Amino acid sequence: MVLYIIGLGLYDEKDVTVRGLELIKSSDKIFLEAYTSVLSVGKERLEAFYGRDDIVVADRDFVECHAEDIYVPAKEGNVSFLVVGDPVCATTHSDIMLRAREEGVKVEVVHNASAMGAVGCCGLQLYNFGQTVSIPYFDENWRPKSFYPKIKYNREGGMHTLCLLDIKVKEPDFEAMKRGKIVYLPPRFMTVNEASDQLIESEEDLKKGAYLPDKTLCVGLARLGQGDQCIIAGTLEELKEADFGAPLHCLIICGEVHDLELESLRPFLVPNSAFQIDAEGTLFKREDTAEENDAEE
Repeated sequence: MVLYIIGLGLYDEKDVTVRGLELIKSSDKIFLEAYTSVLSVGKERLEAFYGRDDIVVADRDFVECHAEDIYVPAKEGNVSFLVVGDPVCATTHSDIMLRAREEGVKVEVVHNASAMGAVGCCGLQLYNFGQTVSIPYFDENWRPKSFYPKIKYNREGGMHTLCLLDIKVKEPDFEAMKRGKIVYLPPRFMTVNEASDQLIESEEDLKKGAYLPDKTLCVGLARLGQGDQCIIAGTLEELKEADFGAPLHCLIICGEVHDLELESLRPFLVPNSAFQIDAEGTLFKREDTAEENDAEE
């Protein structure tokens, strides 16, 4: 009697690991988390591949308000909780693990590929990344910028920042709810273009130099792990005009970029990009310090 939290990878039904597939096939109950991310295929494709017809989709309301319906059944049988990417990359899944263990439920994790590792395909070295941040959609009344100081902290330490972009799936229409109707808005997936616009606005508003929209090198990525994945590098001003195609998207704001990283990024650069590396951030300051030390010696 175990709650198996199984990563599905980044692309389609065939990205599941062999171990994960075996556990899914033998589980008494199966839940598919559809809140923190989505695959490129629907529940029906997964069921056909797994040889099951009983997958329960766990949307935002289900995960946030009825999580016990996922882990309590694991007291009496084996339950598979399927998540896109890797199970330990979202606090939502960590919360379910903690709550399940508090209830005396045994939990096992089956890992898989996630965006947090796959972004290395652009050529930036993963050990040069700092804190990961989330960029939420701005609206008329809510324009949070809690990501900004974390980006600034990373760049002051020469580290890259992975920005995970907001998704809105099965969001309630509050205007309809006022009329007594339960209606859900169409799904929305933040693009690199939208994220770039919001990051530019944030710098213009806060003016603390966390990054320079017309100079700081950034990398936009779309559909990681898929055959048509897209990678484009340039400044935020350049990326907001680029065509990345269908979701899902994510964005990297570069810190110090080493020669090998830059060579790896060159094939993805916007033609005649205006990015600058040595004219900003800690790299420039450290070079100045090194020159001063050499002069003293």
